[in-house]
Amino acid sequence: MANSQIEWTDTTWNPVAGCSMVKSGCLNCYAMEMSRRLEAMGVEKYRGLLKKTNHKMIWNGIIREDKQTLSLPYKWKKPRKIFVNSMSDLFHSGVSDNFIHQIWKVMEDTPRHFYQILTKRPQRMADFVTKLNRVLPNVWLGTSVENQEVTDRIEHLRGAPAIVRFISFEPLIGSVGNINLNNIHWAIVGGESGSSARPIKEEWIDNIYDACRIYNTAFFFKQWGRWGKDNKKRSKKANGREYKGAVWNELPLSLNI
Repeated sequence: MANSQIEWTDTTWNPVAGCSMVKSGCLNCYAMEMSRRLEAMGVEKYRGLLKKTNHKMIWNGIIREDKQTLSLPYKWKKPRKIFVNSMSDLFHSGVSDNFIHQIWKVMEDTPRHFYQILTKRPQRMADFVTKLNRVLPNVWLGTSVENQEVTDRIEHLRGAPAIVRFISFEPLIGSVGNINLNNIHWAIVGGESGSSARPIKEEWIDNIYDACRIYNTAFFFKQWGRWGKDNKKRSKKANGREYKGAVWNELPLSLNI
């Protein structure tokens, strides 16, 4: 696995391939486009995971468990922050409990790494880790919240036993209102990228930033994306990462990484 270009992690680890769309936040998922490219490059596990709908390639719901990649973290000797399944969702209904247990075993065996698990299905995640009846100190659990329509995911996340709970407000495509971040340790905020990106509004970011200050939640601003704070379209690089005149790279305060 190559080093990640995602600002808040070091490396991605993808023992699962394939997914399905659940809400509007999935519409321009970067993993769908990446899956298309990997299939064209002949990477077998990404073959046939997409279907064409309204002139757009989207997930068809096929899920593949890739046992060959399970051992990768053992080979990484230096500590890393590892994003688990950047190309899928570990808690998709198509992933077996048995395979999730195998992934948990790898994470338990490699305490030198920090694992970041992000899901749009936090209810299954909370149920799974509650039944485990043990908390791994190197595993962070997170969920995606792109607008007010899905803020109920936060309650499921809050109920998941974890040393660190985090929320990815990316792509932020609507207001999330006055959210409760009690017992949420980290918030990542970002706008959408790509030619079909939907705008991000500064006041939506302000709501999250203010909640972070109230609940002592670390704030990480990943990017403006395709739309700048002036509501104009330009490249992601041109829009940059500054918010309130600074680059926000906060991590959960309890961790020394």
